[in-house]
Amino acid sequence: MLYDVLIVGAGVTGCAIAHALSRHRVEVALVERECEVGFGTSKANSGIIHGGHHAASTTLKGRLEWEGNQLWGPLCEELGFGFRRIGEITVALAEDERAVLDRLLAQGRAKGVPGLEILERERLLREEPNLSPQVVAGLLAPTTAVVNPYEACFALAENAHANGVAIHTGSPIVALRSERDGEPWTVQTSRDSLTARFVVNAAGVHADRISELAGVRDFTIHLRKGEEYLLDRRLVGIVRHVIFPCPTPVSKGILVIPTFDGTVMVGPTATDTEDPDDLTTSAAGAELVFRSVRRVVPGISERDCIAEFAGLRAVIAGEDFRIAPTARKGFIEVVGIQSPGLTAAPAIAERVIGILRAEGLELEPRPRFEERLARPVRFADLDTVEQARLAERDPRFARIVCRCEAITEGEVLEAIARGARTLDGVKFRCRAGMGRCQGGFCTTRVMELLARELGVPLTAITKRGGHSWVVCEREEGS
Repeated sequence: MLYDVLIVGAGVTGCAIAHALSRHRVEVALVERECEVGFGTSKANSGIIHGGHHAASTTLKGRLEWEGNQLWGPLCEELGFGFRRIGEITVALAEDERAVLDRLLAQGRAKGVPGLEILERERLLREEPNLSPQVVAGLLAPTTAVVNPYEACFALAENAHANGVAIHTGSPIVALRSERDGEPWTVQTSRDSLTARFVVNAAGVHADRISELAGVRDFTIHLRKGEEYLLDRRLVGIVRHVIFPCPTPVSKGILVIPTFDGTVMVGPTATDTEDPDDLTTSAAGAELVFRSVRRVVPGISERDCIAEFAGLRAVIAGEDFRIAPTARKGFIEVVGIQSPGLTAAPAIAERVIGILRAEGLELEPRPRFEERLARPVRFADLDTVEQARLAERDPRFARIVCRCEAITEGEVLEAIARGARTLDGVKFRCRAGMGRCQGGFCTTRVMELLARELGVPLTAITKRGGHSWVVCEREEGS
């Protein structure tokens, strides 16, 4: 079929664009090289919806940061993913850093960000008693929120699919061409040949390669790796706000992040790499992260780390977003989407809608748009009486699969029914395997449930697609 719009890349940006387009009477395809949506940069995101004051309004990302911040609350209401405004504090550890706080305060007020306030040391330590006694002052931003970025990707994509968007995962693009301006684009993936009037390049760290295939590349993606470290639940409550140090020209610094699920995460680093598959963590990265956060929150220790991971940020020259049509009609670039890309994603989607309309795409509202998603069951969040009633009604919720996070068989099966095809797909949808043992006890049971529900052997189950098999066939004589 001829799609009106084909979106390349199903990270949070691509999923937000697909969801926004699904509100209209157009045919849309979302194409992703990974085996599930959100499995690239988005799954390794810090999960912060920035308060709106970090980037200057002279930049595109600065303008979209505050716009996006205000759109996340309504999206959460519609789609049922976790979202909480916990606020943030940017901490100055020396008097000469006060100027940074003043600059951030002025930027936020210029955009109309409410509630920004400089806290002096005494008030700051009342708000966050586990901060270093060496703190001088801090900038409070109550508009900052936390979200599970992978959960948001799944919800955006699931709702878009329910409203007619075709989703092609495990489909890296190998060729892309349009014979002449105004003619449809043919997009060849490893699996299919698709045709579309418009192509939106939201391919993240691979965006320059996609633009090259289209014959319009005039930029290079520079990769910046960030290592993150997840801490044991015993540290829940050590801070109540997201804690920022004063930022540098290339990074917002190494943060202490109370995640939506209650655990604490620290990071990220910001180091350049040339390998788009470099997701390694390092002893040097861990040493830098924990040394940095201990300056601000001395009670944090590397001994509390239960998991570590890395993600790549797609940076272009000038450090700003590029969201614009190109010299080839019908090819639109959404590139250089680094921090605050998660925050800006819903606003980026609205901007892309405006570009498509200006380029000639008719966008009529969909008459029967399915606005809401059913919220998944979170057994651990129910009180004891509700848990007992649910387990009595449905015995699947009486069987615990993941002991660390108290995840039931019913929740795992719901995750599979909603699209999980891998161990990580289950983990990111319902948290099975995210606790202290990191899947040491529950992996086998989750694999058995995946194999049974998908009708495949255990040897076909992978951690995150590709060649990430967990078990293999037994060889004769072994």
